[in-house]
Amino acid sequence: PPPVDDTRTATTTAAPTEQKKGMSNVQKGAVVLAGAAALYYLYNQHKHAQAQAGENGQYYLSKNGRVYYRDANHQAHWVTPPPNGITVPAADAQQYRDYQGYDNQTTGRDLTSLPEAQSATN
Repeated sequence: PPPVDDTRTATTTAAPTEQKKGMSNVQKGAVVLAGAAALYYLYNQHKHAQAQAGENGQYYLSKNGRVYYRDANHQAHWVTPPPNGITVPAADAQQYRDYQGYDNQTTGRDLTSLPEAQSATN
């Protein structure tokens, strides 16, 4: 058979028996969470944390779907996910697969649809 032109992947597909070389992040046991998926992960990791100053304290979810924490002076600080995302174990990441940013996908849910966001006071 003729060689496959990988530069035209939109119109060319590999035979079913061929596999991509290398392993995906999921196969390696880690998934990159960015955007909403990363924020929701961070929120869940910190929502029950003991309140203390700084980013290690308790996180909250606002009505607008953003995550924040309060410092020792009760000043709210928005949490922004790292630009390159957060690498987490695949088992921990599975619950975020429907959210924008899961394994760097650009589509998916945002955080405004979460019940916590709808009942938040900020």
